[in-house]
Amino acid sequence: MTYTLDLNPDELLTTTRTVRKRLDLERPVPMELIRECLEIALQAPSGSNRQTWHWLVITDAEQRAAIGEYYRRAVEQYLAGPGAAGKLHADDPERGPVQRRVGDSVAYLGERMGQVPVLVIPCLVARTLPAGNQSGLWGSILPAAWSYMLAARARGLGTAWTTLHMTYEQEISDLLGLPEEVRQSVLIPTAHTVGTSFKPAPRQPLDDVLHVNGW
Repeated sequence: MTYTLDLNPDELLTTTRTVRKRLDLERPVPMELIRECLEIALQAPSGSNRQTWHWLVITDAEQRAAIGEYYRRAVEQYLAGPGAAGKLHADDPERGPVQRRVGDSVAYLGERMGQVPVLVIPCLVARTLPAGNQSGLWGSILPAAWSYMLAARARGLGTAWTTLHMTYEQEISDLLGLPEEVRQSVLIPTAHTVGTSFKPAPRQPLDDVLHVNGW
């Protein structure tokens, strides 16, 4: 039986963080661990129970390096833009320093994505992308991706949620031989972590964002 961390549900949900600087780039991750996490992910909701998801698990060094190079370029563009995490709330004495740390960690992972032992890309079969209910479409894969990350955290693995690779969606699809109707959703680098203790992140007070019975 696989060892899991001693976390109650609330601790698991509040300490599953986007991990960048504390990913262990040297320690291999057994495929069996990834399979366990994916088995749990497949219990997530899926619209009309279609289960049209597919999961790409990339362990090949050359493929990881190629994806990492596309990701590095995308991060470079992102960091140069006005919406980069490190540039947000610059004048806020509380949120500004947090955002700058996030920006630094984004840059760090941008240079090292190709070295992460396992890259996971959850995909969905969608022959067309409808103009209407996109939430219904992506709602059939994103909860499963989050479940994967929770399962990974419980097993001492770190993950990061990122979509910056979508700047080069077609190039990565070609690299991995994806059929035209298979759409990527998120890129989840996965590795053992340096230490297993993570804390809840600073968040806005609930009452600042809570609306009951209307705006």
